[in-house]
Amino acid sequence: MKNTLFNIIKVVLPLLVGVYIIWAVFGQLEAEEKESMFTSLEQANYSWIAISIVFGILSHVSRAYRWQYLLSPLGYRVRFMNSFFSVMIGYLINLILPRVGEVSRCGIMSRYEKISFSKLFGTVIAERIADMTILGTIMIVVILTQLATIKNLVLSILPQDIDIDNVLMVIGLTSAILAVLSIAIYQVLKRSVNTIIVKIKGALIGIVDGLKTIVRMEHSGKFILHTLFIWTMYMTMFYVCFFSLEATSRVPLGGILAAFAVGGLSLIFIQGGIGIYPAAIMKVLLLYGVADGPGGALGWIIWTSQTLMLLILGLMSITLVSWYNRKFLGHENAEPDPV
Repeated sequence: MKNTLFNIIKVVLPLLVGVYIIWAVFGQLEAEEKESMFTSLEQANYSWIAISIVFGILSHVSRAYRWQYLLSPLGYRVRFMNSFFSVMIGYLINLILPRVGEVSRCGIMSRYEKISFSKLFGTVIAERIADMTILGTIMIVVILTQLATIKNLVLSILPQDIDIDNVLMVIGLTSAILAVLSIAIYQVLKRSVNTIIVKIKGALIGIVDGLKTIVRMEHSGKFILHTLFIWTMYMTMFYVCFFSLEATSRVPLGGILAAFAVGGLSLIFIQGGIGIYPAAIMKVLLLYGVADGPGGALGWIIWTSQTLMLLILGLMSITLVSWYNRKFLGHENAEPDPV
């Protein structure tokens, strides 16, 4: 009973927060900004959104192929369609139940390709490590290239009588102290035999081993190329949407990259990004001279198009995966796709 209640709260609470964000952000807009948002939605060139969806589909196709390269060293050659269906069903489940999509994805593949669930889940963790490495790199690039904008944002938040140079000096000193403390703590933990600490060290070692596996595996080059392709498609999918509105068509590349990174991070907090994703895009674009009306409209256009794409492809995958595998029922030894 307690577990059921906890699971319900875990799903419902983030959705309620998302609805609250929609209400709060929309409520603070002036009447002119609200009208501007609706006008932008009406006048948007949705041909660019259709092109964006094509790039999104290509990223998911590439993700399905990439999974095959991780399974190949384990001795499994899986059919591409089962890989693709599993990936899309995982995305669909993640829209509703946070972090359950990966489990569902592995469950579908395990059922139809007869592969150990634990091995499948290990490959998904390796994928996550690769993806988080790319996202972290993007965040570093954004910070290094958008320092002036970040400084202006900090200035707009801080009281007028505070010297920004002193703030930056304090941040620098604090970072240096934290770095020294981290090294000292690491040396202490390395020698510790505490059960919890040993488990933490084991998890960190597992992450490092996962990265080593990616580099050393037979198809490492193809895996890395697919990873780069996936994220290139993600960014291109996001980038072309800016041309759908006149007000956002001239946002500099740095601003687009910043919006992409912040929007991606917002998805961590609320499943599916409802409410928070459009709000994050709107607030970032405001720093680059885009008013709340068109900025919010673009955020909703991107979020809605991506969500609809995942819903449609996910529901199609749920419908087709059983039919596709029944087709091979009389062909248990049918040759799987080459990797």
